[in-house]
Amino acid sequence: MSSLSNKRIILGVTGGIAAYKSAEVIRRLQDEGAEVRVVMTPAAEEFIRPLTMQALSGNPVHSQLLDSEAEAGMGHIELARWADLLLIAPASADFIANMVHGRADSLLSAIHLATPAIVAVAPAMNQAMWAHAASLANISVLQERGVRIIGPDEGIQACGDVGPGRMQQPDEIVQLVSGLFQTGRLAGKKLVITAGPTREALDPVRYISNHSSGKMGYALAEAAVEAGAKVTLISGPVDLAPPERCQLRAVVSAEEMLRASLEAAADADIFIAAAAVADYRASTVAGQKIKKQGDQISISLQKNPDIVATVAAQTDCFVLGFAAETQNIESYAKDKLASKNLNAIIANDVSRGDVGFNAEDNEVSWIDADSTTVFSKRSKAQLARDILEHMVSHHKL
Repeated sequence: MSSLSNKRIILGVTGGIAAYKSAEVIRRLQDEGAEVRVVMTPAAEEFIRPLTMQALSGNPVHSQLLDSEAEAGMGHIELARWADLLLIAPASADFIANMVHGRADSLLSAIHLATPAIVAVAPAMNQAMWAHAASLANISVLQERGVRIIGPDEGIQACGDVGPGRMQQPDEIVQLVSGLFQTGRLAGKKLVITAGPTREALDPVRYISNHSSGKMGYALAEAAVEAGAKVTLISGPVDLAPPERCQLRAVVSAEEMLRASLEAAADADIFIAAAAVADYRASTVAGQKIKKQGDQISISLQKNPDIVATVAAQTDCFVLGFAAETQNIESYAKDKLASKNLNAIIANDVSRGDVGFNAEDNEVSWIDADSTTVFSKRSKAQLARDILEHMVSHHKL
């Protein structure tokens, strides 16, 4: 699998002669498996045509903040939520200054303020401008805010000057971008993650299940692998490929998932129960297909084991549960946090069509004994990284 496989990247292009290099950045990002959408400032369009960037990226180029047609397709807030990374290359001295002061007078600057994604800039300016105290101070502020700085390169510039300030070469940018997702925050840790639905057989052809796609659990597994953890993914039936460097244990029923969970969690550091486990199973599974019998049929159900509560009671793991609810979201989640003796729980509303089951995005609350932290709507891939980072930093794991 390529280093940026399945990553969503917004490439922001600002005005400057280095904008021609951004075309090659698109190619290199795509070579590593990324999906790229391009946002250009008006000044950037003076140096390279949007049509070129559209042809290379395979997606429409966005440039106008007030564009009713573009907003109807993918508005700037949705675009900001879509991304795993906002890469601004080239980043002019003027745009960097706008970032520092939080201006939102262009589409790209508005996305910068709205995105929960990783933000990286590749500065490009004259060597004297780069060396100016104001530019250096601006870069320092961005670094303090967590913005990653790529470059600049050093050498002869378009104006004939020689020195630092040139935009880093595309191959170097993409190599460094790949490293941004490899945080090492969970190096040496063993994580067990459950994902997807369970299926509880009624007869050889029918079963009880739910609409879980497994996307959140799989995103957590990929984010944990990127963070350096050794990951065991215990998955119900889904149509997803597991991350590389992840041990997959495929199960079907809740009882199978419980056995696999207890075995894997015995020597684990962290257990994350993202699976949507069926609460009940048939008391008796018919050996043959149940035939149609009148207008009504009765099926006796019995309660399934509570996987996350059992793991919390029988292991020393840090246990993070999930509460997929349709009403009283936070209240029910807090009840589960206490009754199941969990370290923390993620509460999400699965009644909405734009988040939760089968959606690409999610919006959740992290709830523990001390506090509640809301993660606004964003891609499940980005949310997974944010959840793990919060877990590591807030609970000192």
